[in-house]
Amino acid sequence: MTTILDPTDERVPVERQTTPRTGTISGVIGLLDIRKPRGNVLLDEMASLLAARFPEAEVRRYEKPTFTKPCPGDLRLKISAECDFLVEALAD
Repeated sequence: MTTILDPTDERVPVERQTTPRTGTISGVIGLLDIRKPRGNVLLDEMASLLAARFPEAEVRRYEKPTFTKPCPGDLRLKISAECDFLVEALAD
């Protein structure tokens, strides 16, 4: 059984189902560094783990200009056009 933690304030928790997993990932995995301190360290490790576990997938790195503003539209479009999956790093 998988437990999903939801950080929103739900007075009455909502039941959620996870999508069945195949155990494989192929295509392009994007890693977005939002530029918070040490987020790049987290993504460096994530990139290594993904490459080792899913050698058929390609890992690409992206960076927002600053964490204080939303991701620029052109960067969102680029990521959307190039990636099948995205991981965003939020670390301090």
